[in-house]
Amino acid sequence: MSHSLLAVFFGLLSSLTIAWGTVVRHNVAGGVTVEEKSSGAAAKAMAGKPIWWAGTFLALLGYALQVVALGFGTLLIVQPMLVLSLVFTLPLSAWTSGRRISKAETCWALLLSLAVAVLVLVGRPTAGVIHPPLSRWIPALAIGIVTLFLLDRYAHTQLRRRKAVILGIVTGGIYGYVALLSKAVTDRLVHDGISELLASWELWALIAGAVIGTVVQQSSFSAGALKHSLPAMTIVEPIVAFGLGYAVLGESFAVQGIGWLVLFAALATMVVAAILLSRHSVDEPTTIQLTNRSQHTSGEQSSNPESTKQAA
Repeated sequence: MSHSLLAVFFGLLSSLTIAWGTVVRHNVAGGVTVEEKSSGAAAKAMAGKPIWWAGTFLALLGYALQVVALGFGTLLIVQPMLVLSLVFTLPLSAWTSGRRISKAETCWALLLSLAVAVLVLVGRPTAGVIHPPLSRWIPALAIGIVTLFLLDRYAHTQLRRRKAVILGIVTGGIYGYVALLSKAVTDRLVHDGISELLASWELWALIAGAVIGTVVQQSSFSAGALKHSLPAMTIVEPIVAFGLGYAVLGESFAVQGIGWLVLFAALATMVVAAILLSRHSVDEPTTIQLTNRSQHTSGEQSSNPESTKQAA
């Protein structure tokens, strides 16, 4: 089996694992009460739930599989595979919420899968340099740090829906840089060995980025509906990773002329399909719980005449 096929295989396995972890952690975030969210105790409340740790473990496992995929292929191959986590999220979220998948969702899932296939098969991504010079790293990191920090600060001044969207964008941007650093760290390990890897700045920057990304992602889950944050983080990550792969690593697509039009059409289709699919494919656990709670409260009041009289 060629290295590219192995990269595709482990990329798909990573996207499946990431999808499951995303659904689990968002369901936990949806169970956090309004009081916990307003008091800033959401992280503590979720950390006390074993199921949240299970979701976190799945996220880490998905990332480990992503690193394995990057060991066999380029960012331009692996990142489109990760967008397919939306396709896997669709049946998983439908199963956990007990709902049926609509025809529209199925259509967008197929279009998304087709667009990813075109990017990989028609684009035929080519590898870049193994150890990029600092002259490429410094501008890319400086622009990313300043831009994402300012967006994060701005997000915390907004209301829940807009806050969730902006934090989703920040999360996607951070994970785009994490993907770039993951590729650099993987190349260090494969070509230079463990001792050189431990002494490299890329490893420690990767660890810091992964931790920050996890915190911001959980904040985006807690800020509002998953249909607001998930499209942003899912689309921004591969776009940022694509740009960084070109600018820092020197990766590229092996196409010319009309081939670029086909790739741009596939990329546009991927973006639109991912946005619409993620907005319609994820059930909102918070809404369900609030509805159930209201129904339960109404049932108690109707079955308790004294409570009704006192309320009157």
